[in-house]
Amino acid sequence: MENRNHSEVTEFIILGFFEFPEMQLLYFFMFLIIYLMSLTGNLLIIITVCANPHLHSPMFFFLINLSFLEICYVTITVPKLLAVLIAQNKTISFMPCMIQMYLFLVCTNAEFNLLTAMAYDRYVAICKPLHYTIIMNKKVCIILAIASWTIAFLNLVPQVTLISHSSFCSSSEINHFFCDLTALMTLSCSETSEIETINYIEGPIVGSIPFTLTIISYVYIISAVLKFQSAKGRQKAFSTCSSHLTVVLLFYGTTFGVYLRVNNVDSFHLNKLLTVVYITVIPLLNPLIYSLRNKDLKEALWKATRRAENFFSSRINKTLQLM
Repeated sequence: MENRNHSEVTEFIILGFFEFPEMQLLYFFMFLIIYLMSLTGNLLIIITVCANPHLHSPMFFFLINLSFLEICYVTITVPKLLAVLIAQNKTISFMPCMIQMYLFLVCTNAEFNLLTAMAYDRYVAICKPLHYTIIMNKKVCIILAIASWTIAFLNLVPQVTLISHSSFCSSSEINHFFCDLTALMTLSCSETSEIETINYIEGPIVGSIPFTLTIISYVYIISAVLKFQSAKGRQKAFSTCSSHLTVVLLFYGTTFGVYLRVNNVDSFHLNKLLTVVYITVIPLLNPLIYSLRNKDLKEALWKATRRAENFFSSRINKTLQLM
C-alpha cells in the first residue's frame, strides 16, 4: 500500500451527515447511546455464554462469534463518526481509511458466512436430531467459524489492494460516514474497471451463495417442522429458528438494499440510511432478539443480572456501614 501511483491525496474528509447540520448534536447522542448499548448487549451475551457450561453448544458458539462480529462492526465505524459529529474532526489519513474500509468489508463478508453456518446448525438440529452431536461436533464448529473469518479476510484483498494504489487527485471528500469502497471509487481519478469487474464477479458469490444456502436450509427446516405431529414440538422448533431468521432478514434486506442500488445522488442518501441500520441498529437488536426469544439465554442473563445486583448492593451496604 505504500506505492499509491503518486496519489496527491494523503488524507480524506468524511462528510458524515452534512445534509443536516442542525441535527449533528442529536445524531451524536443517538449514535453514542446505540454504540454503548451495542457493546454492552453483545459483551453480556459473550460473558454469559462463556460463564454457563449448559450453554456450551454449537448454537451458542456461533452466537458468540456473531456477537464479537457485531462489536467489531460498531467499533470500526462509530467512534470516528462520533468524532466527526461532535468535534468536527472530519479528516482521516490514507492508511487508516484503507484499514477501516478493509475491516468493514471483512465484517460484512464474515457475517454472511456466519449466518450461513448458523442456518446449517439449525438444519442439523431439526432435520437430523439423532446425529446432531456427531455432525456438529466441536471440531466441525471450529472449522466453520475459522473458515467464515478466513474467507472474509482473503476475499477482499484484491479490491483493497487496487483501490489503495489508485490516485485521488480531484477530491478528498467522502460522501459517507466512514471509508466506503463505493464512495472511494467515485473519488478515484484512476481506472476502476478492474475493481468493478471483481465486484461484479464476486458479488453473487459473496452474498447470493450464502443467502441461497440459508434459504435451502430453511426450506428443509420448515418442511421437517410441518411434519411434526405435536403442535408443541412445532412451536419449539420454530422458536429455536425465529431469532436467527429475524437477524437474517434484517441483515440481508439492508445489505442487498445498499449494494444493489443505482449510483446517483438520491441513492447515496438511501445508502447512508441503510448502512446505518446494519452497522449500528442490527448489532443493537441482535442481543435483544436472541435474549428475548431464547429461553435458556434469557434465564442465564436474568440470573447474571440478579447476581450483579446482589454483588453491587452488598458492596454499597458495606460502604455505607463503614461510613
